[in-house]
Amino acid sequence: MKRLISFLFCVAVFMLCAGAERETKNQKEMNRFIENLMKQMTLEEKIGQLSQCSGEFATGPDNHRISRTEEISQGLIGSMLNVSGAEKTRQMQEAAMQSRLKIPLIFGQDVIHGFRTGFPIPLAEAASFDLKAIEQSARCAAIEASAAGLHWTFAPMVDISWDARWGRVLEGAGEDPYYGSLVAQARVRGFQGNDLSANNTIMACVKHFAAYGAPAAGKDYNSVDMSMGHFANFYMPPYQAALEAGAATFMSAFNDFNNQPSTGNSFLLRHLLKGEWGFKGFVVSDWGSVQEMISHRYARDEREAALKGITAGLDMEMVSECYRHNLAQLVADGTIDEELIDDAVRRILVKKYELGLFEDPFRYCDVEREKKITHSQPLRDASRHMAERSIVLLKNEQNILPLSPNIKSVALIGPLSKSQKDMCGAWSCADPSRVITLYEAMQQRGVTINYSEGYDLESDKIVDLPHTLAQVNRSDVVVIAMGEEAWESGEMRSKADINIPAGQQQLVEEIVKTGKPVVVLMMCGRPVIFNTIREKAPAILCTWWLSSEAGPAICNVLWGDYNPSGKLPMTFPQHIGQIPLYYQYKSTGRPAGQDVWCTKYIDQSDQPAYPFGYGLSYTRFDYSNLRIEKSSEEGVYANVLVDVTNTGRYDGEEVVQFYVRDEYASITRPVKELRGFEKIALKRGETRTVKFPVTDKQLGFYDNQMNYVVEPGDFTFMVGPNSQEVQSVLFTL
Repeated sequence: MKRLISFLFCVAVFMLCAGAERETKNQKEMNRFIENLMKQMTLEEKIGQLSQCSGEFATGPDNHRISRTEEISQGLIGSMLNVSGAEKTRQMQEAAMQSRLKIPLIFGQDVIHGFRTGFPIPLAEAASFDLKAIEQSARCAAIEASAAGLHWTFAPMVDISWDARWGRVLEGAGEDPYYGSLVAQARVRGFQGNDLSANNTIMACVKHFAAYGAPAAGKDYNSVDMSMGHFANFYMPPYQAALEAGAATFMSAFNDFNNQPSTGNSFLLRHLLKGEWGFKGFVVSDWGSVQEMISHRYARDEREAALKGITAGLDMEMVSECYRHNLAQLVADGTIDEELIDDAVRRILVKKYELGLFEDPFRYCDVEREKKITHSQPLRDASRHMAERSIVLLKNEQNILPLSPNIKSVALIGPLSKSQKDMCGAWSCADPSRVITLYEAMQQRGVTINYSEGYDLESDKIVDLPHTLAQVNRSDVVVIAMGEEAWESGEMRSKADINIPAGQQQLVEEIVKTGKPVVVLMMCGRPVIFNTIREKAPAILCTWWLSSEAGPAICNVLWGDYNPSGKLPMTFPQHIGQIPLYYQYKSTGRPAGQDVWCTKYIDQSDQPAYPFGYGLSYTRFDYSNLRIEKSSEEGVYANVLVDVTNTGRYDGEEVVQFYVRDEYASITRPVKELRGFEKIALKRGETRTVKFPVTDKQLGFYDNQMNYVVEPGDFTFMVGPNSQEVQSVLFTL
């Protein structure tokens, strides 16, 4: 037996070595190919590779969207965005094949949450705390987008944000850097798979580098100001994690960082990303952000903007044309060395090679494959699976939910229950005509629907209240669709007031007075404030924007076909004045609740409406026997264990959360930080022991010089169903 094990070990080592040798050989072949190609390129052709132009539609200020067929055929454009469809991308790729060196184009698009088959907005997916489902969502998006001729998505957005006023929170994973890092890696793996040359994978683009999620006053595109220690501990980790997962590209941010625009920030792009982290891919600007350095008053004109961008390490310019019009002259007059341009070109050509485009420029341009895959049933099944797990149960008094199968009639209130467009959410590529609304899904279940509009979306005022109440009174249960329209969240959709309109909240109050069982569905793209609804409604589900399979997913949760398991990835405030609001605040010298002279408000509570990690189930989970055990495993200081029991009436899933507090450190630290979680499924009456290993990753932090350190001392370990309801135990390192 020992001989057999030894033989198998030798075989394994041989195979690994052979694989490494083959990889090295392929690497050498690629490098030879690219260096030979670059020797043939003129300076103008090199600069062309650094230029990306927009095609069919604009996703930013529409100043540069013109036909580029002639420039493409001259080899003066390296990438196109906002052009999709196997037939259309083939036409443009054919133009590229008419160029002197036949260098293929890269086609990119904002594939944020699904493609033609829509998936829940990323913030909703993050509420699932299901990394496998999140990765599968990105995988499905890649399969469908690549079938439409796309090679590249401008996702994932990994920006951490503590400010719900910022409209782009819908694109991210919420407020926590530990969890955000894991979600970032899951999305990168989903988009890119194991092989970029496979025709069903697309390149990921990590955005927005860096700290874009912390704009002053929550206003999109606004300035960001923070210390290096703060950046390293709370905003940097997801970027670094995405890079470690193999992300092919990065996108610079619109904002300034340390008083320099990110697009021309040498510390971020040249020193940190490409230097310390060793990033081998390429960096693309956000829409027009090279030219926008002039508006920042950081560059005098387009020439200086081009100079600062290329010097800082910005490889590809999206849409604006500072590089196209100025780089050649900057080289000619000796202001920059051509090697700066060569480095950027080389990085872009490597990705084109890895995508397999030099071998077959049309490998993604298969019309028949596109027809077969687009809107296919496996994609819709995956969308529904993801949507069900994204829903968060916020309240369930009197056990109104799940609805009884004996219910014969439902009063369905609110125009959002019929809106296909709004179900898609913002930043969506989905086909609205293929979205199944809540109204349609209820019809498919055979439920008698007594519908009333209830309120007007334009004015947000109650309309025809007598008719609505009549529909309510003739029904067994009431389901009210409340919240935002899709356009109210997303890029350039920051809000000074995130309260749900008073008319919607008053309508819920009037309906509750009838005594009928009421379920409110909060449809939104961000944390919102709805204090009247929160107080009056007996049952509340946060359904976000779930896209193509929204209706069936919501119905499955309402009737208990799926027991909701989502947890909030962002803290929901009670009042607008609390923002920015987050669970990982610091104690300060006068901690909250200590006495009268402490950090607090004198006119409002400082407690959230719902804390980070909050979410209920139709069943109940009890936590007990929290303990620490020694570990003999190398690199593991100890294991934290807790017993979780399903004591309710239903089978269900629970996200068991592990938090750590460093009781004393060389810099000020948060009161608690998420450092582990596990989503478990328990049958009624079942108990499971959940274990969290304690390593440097759980105990360490970045100092003010951005060095990762682990300091001996006392730590409090906390475990519970959310960031507030925790049990604790002390550990000394």
